This record gives sequence, C-alpha cells and structure tokens, in this order.
Amino acid sequence: MRRRAADFRRPVRRRFSNVFWLTLCGLAVLLLILVLSRESGPGSRPPMSKRAYRQERIMEGLNITDEMLSPNSVTRQLSDQISLAKAFVVIAKESNNLQFAWELSAQIRNSQILLSNAAIRRMPLTIRESETAIRDMALLLYQAQQLHYDSATMIMRLKAKIQSLEEQMNSVSEKSSKYGQIAAEEVPKGLYCLGLHLTNEWFKNINLQRKPRDRKHMEMKLKDNSLYHFCVFSDNILATSVVVNSTATNSKYPDKVVFHVVTDEVNYPPMKAWFSLNSFKGVTVEVQKIENFSWLNASYVPVLKQLQDSDTKNYYFSGNLDNGQTPIKFRNPKYLSMLNHLRFYIPEVFPALKKVVFLDDDVVVRKDLSDLFSIDLNGNVNGAVETCMETFHRYHKYLNYSHPLIRSHFDPDACGWAFGMNVFDLVEWRKRNVTGIYHYWQEKNVDRTLWKLGTLPPGLLTFYGLTEALDPNWHVLGLGYTNVDSQMLEKGAVLHFNGNSKPWLKIGMEKYKALWEKYVDYTHPLLQQCNFH
Repeated sequence: MRRRAADFRRPVRRRFSNVFWLTLCGLAVLLLILVLSRESGPGSRPPMSKRAYRQERIMEGLNITDEMLSPNSVTRQLSDQISLAKAFVVIAKESNNLQFAWELSAQIRNSQILLSNAAIRRMPLTIRESETAIRDMALLLYQAQQLHYDSATMIMRLKAKIQSLEEQMNSVSEKSSKYGQIAAEEVPKGLYCLGLHLTNEWFKNINLQRKPRDRKHMEMKLKDNSLYHFCVFSDNILATSVVVNSTATNSKYPDKVVFHVVTDEVNYPPMKAWFSLNSFKGVTVEVQKIENFSWLNASYVPVLKQLQDSDTKNYYFSGNLDNGQTPIKFRNPKYLSMLNHLRFYIPEVFPALKKVVFLDDDVVVRKDLSDLFSIDLNGNVNGAVETCMETFHRYHKYLNYSHPLIRSHFDPDACGWAFGMNVFDLVEWRKRNVTGIYHYWQEKNVDRTLWKLGTLPPGLLTFYGLTEALDPNWHVLGLGYTNVDSQMLEKGAVLHFNGNSKPWLKIGMEKYKALWEKYVDYTHPLLQQCNFH
C-alpha cells in the first residue's frame, strides 16, 4: 500500500494521564461531602409544601396546638370530657335530675378554669395538676352512664325532642296561618260603619234612588265602545272608591272613562249611595248587583252547582272532609263567591262592549291607562303581565301535574300571568267561546284534583294559548305580601296589593299604605264619623 503524504495523515490523539483523572475524581468526592454536610446541619430545613403551609395556617386560625392533637394530651382529654359532660347536662335537666346537672356543670367549670390557666401561662397542663379534675369528671361521666345517659339513650331522646319541636312548630305555623287568614278576611270597624251610614242614607234620601235626569246620556256612554270601559267586581266600598278615584286622577281624559261596578245585594245600597254622593272628575260610574243577572244559576254556572254538593260545603265551610289536613287558605269560601268568578262571564255581563279592562279592588292606578285600549292583542283574548320571571309562577306550581288530564294538555313550564289588571277582547272571547272552556275545566275539577286554590288556576287553563304578554310596567304585583323594587313602583301603572296584607287592614304593609291612602279623602264627613284616619 502507498502511504499518504505527511499533510494528509490523521493527527495523533493525545491521552490524559492517570494522575489527572485521579485528581478530578477526588475533587468531586470532596464537593459531594461538603454539600451533604451542609444539608444535614442544625440550621437547615427543607422548604415547606403548600399543603403543609395551609394546614399550619388553619391550625393557627383554630387555635389548635400540637398538644391538643396528641392522643396522650391531658388538654385533649379534658376538652373531650367537657364536651361529653355538656351533652349529659342537657339530658339530666330534661330528666328533671337537677342535682346531677348542677354537679356536672360545676365540674365543667373547674376543668375550664384549668384549661384557661394553662392557656394564659402558655404552658401545657401536667398530669399532676389535672389528675384530680380528670378523675372527678370521669366519675361523673361513669355515673351518667349508670343513669342510662349512654349514646343510644341520648340519640333516642334527641330524636324525641326534635319530633316534639317539629310538632310544636307545625302547630304554631298552622295557628299563625289561621289567624293571618282571619285578620285578612276581617271587615274593619270603619268599613262596617261606613256601610251602615251609607245604607241609612240610601233609604232615607229618596233623591238618591231616583234615576238621574241625564239617564239616557249615561246609558249611551255605558254602551259606547269609543270610550274607555273598566269593570270592578267588589263588595268593598272604600277599595272600589280608591280604584275609581286613582284612575280618574291619573287619566288624561276622565270624561271618557266609564266604570262598571258589580256588587252583591247587601252592599248594593251603600255602594250606590257612595257613588251617587261623590263625583270623580267626570268619570261615569254604573253600579249593578249580581242578583239581577238571572242567567247566573246552578243549571248554567258550575260553581253554583258545586255549592249544592254536601262534600263541597263541608270542604269549604267546615273542613271536616279531610280531617282538617288541607291548609285553611285552600278552604276559603271566598273562592266560591260569584263576585270572584264573575270575571269569567264578562261578555255576558256587558253584552254591548267589545273591549274592557278588568281591575281588582285591591289595586291603585298611578298612570293614564288609555293606551291599554289601543294595544294589539294579536288575535288573543286576554292581555296580561306575565309573572314567570320567578320559577314559582309557572304552570306546574298552580296545577296538579300528576293528573293525566293536566299533564296531557298543558306545558308545566308555561309562563304564568296575573289577574288584577287584564285587557279583554270580548269579540274574540265570544268567537272562541272562552266561557265554555272555563265551564269544561270547572266541571272536571269538582273533586278538586286539578287545582285547589282560587280563580287563577282555572284562568290559566281557560286562557291557555289565548294570552298576550303585556309590558311588566303595566301591572306591578306583590305590595300585599313582599318587598317590591322601588324602580318598579316608580314605573308601575297599576300597583297591586295582592296578598293578605291589604292596605285598609291593620296588617297592611306600612311602607306601601301611603300609595293607597293618597286616594282616600279622610276629610269626608262619613269617613270622619267612622274614625277613618
């Protein structure tokens, strides 16, 4: 083989000597020893983990020391004894063993003093100084066990106590509900007095009973569909007066406002006298009595037919049908009042009218309502404010969805709405036979299995798919039972005192009474005679 030239030969590799390698290894060993010696020094401590740090902070916050966590800790033993002794004190008192309860309490105080002194001096308790307290407490706890104050007995007694308290709570709650209902249904002395004075005035003053000279003009207004027609069904004179007065006061065109008031035979003379003696800025007020509607009879009206049933009478008037298990509010006879159910017969009460605004007697009108009559209901019958902003006001809260008839016809999450301020298109009502729909559901509920309370549930069924949602500012609810947002009160056109706390009652909510009382003339001679103030 030919050898490469000198310029192209590979360079010779130089090898390190063994001495160099030995020196390098020695330095590495020395460095390792130095590092290990530093880590094992008395001042060194590994960094604390986040979890350990968190536990330490919690222990500091709870004032827990290592001594208390130790199973051999005297402090922990005393604390456990105190906790157990406190439970035995309660049971001893319930068993009327007051002497033993006193002895336990005294020993608890002694043990607590020991713990307090140890905490003050910041030194743990010793066995020598706590031996007597631990022994005395142990003897008392043993005695408690001999008196059958063991865990099983304690559990049984506590369960019995809880059951007793629950029964007392249910009893108090039921009484509170009954008394609240009675207070809500009470006729205040002032209203009763006003009714008597007005009735006397009606029969004494023959001029009030005479037909007014402009009777023909008034009759024309009662049927004129270019005017603004409102209807109120009530037996409360003062409440109805507030509805009319507040509407008239805030109306842009009070001379175009017509009120149709329907009451019962007892309250017809005072109601008629009141609206004959007082004027409301040119508003026309017609008063009728429900007894004049001869077509309202048991053969036509399901509610009147049900009133002839003995079970229905017992349910509403005695509560004996279900041994009083049904809450009193569900058995309120007012829900069978025809004044309450007359809202389902409005087209027949006012056959000449095409559109009306229905108002409950517990509302106050704060704005002009004339724009309600120009609202397009889009072919629906009922214009109402929806109340499903809260989950409580959906259909499933009012109706019994365990019943197949309800379950198959109605969406449980459908939005509820409110009676109290409703725009009714009476032309569409007649066309769709809405009253017939109401009759159908009322007859199906003869055994009260579809719903129990009031006129709203049958209203939800009757107007299902026939209700147009209105702007919430038209109708603000809740002034008779809850707190209402101040902005809603300011914007609200109609304020509704729905609930038991009506503004004319002593149980009315004081902060909202002024909104209602603003439309009561307390200088009126009759109101002063009856001590209204």
